[in-house]
Amino acid sequence: MLLGMSANQHVFSHGMRDTRATLESWSERPWRVLRAWLALSLAIALALLTATWAVAGLLTPDLTPVHIAGLTYPSGPGDLLPILWRNSLVLALHGTACVAGFIAGASMPIAAAQRTGLSRWIHVKAGEFAILFVCAVTLFSLSTQALYLGFQGSTIAYQLHISRFELILSVLPHALPELTALFLPLAAWLIASRRGEWNQLLAATCITVALAIPTLVIAATIEVYVWPHILRELSGVTYSYPT
Repeated sequence: MLLGMSANQHVFSHGMRDTRATLESWSERPWRVLRAWLALSLAIALALLTATWAVAGLLTPDLTPVHIAGLTYPSGPGDLLPILWRNSLVLALHGTACVAGFIAGASMPIAAAQRTGLSRWIHVKAGEFAILFVCAVTLFSLSTQALYLGFQGSTIAYQLHISRFELILSVLPHALPELTALFLPLAAWLIASRRGEWNQLLAATCITVALAIPTLVIAATIEVYVWPHILRELSGVTYSYPT
């Protein structure tokens, strides 16, 4: 029992030292680190938007009238909440995957080295499971978002009488920063795993989530207050509502 507690304390203190050292190292050259994350995250965002465009062409649009804040009814601060709630869940999922990568690649090997027999085997397998979890999260996130956004895109494009390409262009002002922010933790995980720098992932999680939160608030504001005007100009459809 005491041996297990000592091993856990060793793993925790080792992880905290690695995290502090990583943050100190990155503070000396922040842009060099951020640009790699941003470039990969932006590439994933563009890939998802391309997949959304393709999926929208395959799915049958919903004939139920769409309701878009600022287009079919007056927009207000309350319209930000569903967007922020949905995005916070996705960000939490991606952040958890990044932490799981840290546990699998950095903490579990140290914990396994402090144990023997069955306990060692369990820690090794737990690390392998955590890596598989991150891979599964990445695939699940991309596929579900492509399906959801594709269906929404198909419906909106059909009902507003615009092409899928026009719709994709209309969402770029808010979708690009939003998706890039959401995929920052996964981008950090992918880069760290390729380099074998698992011990840096806890620091990467803190930074990417801290950067993503204000970006998501700005993107949601653009979606609620700017995007409806772009749609109105593209579609030529006029909606009237009490002001």
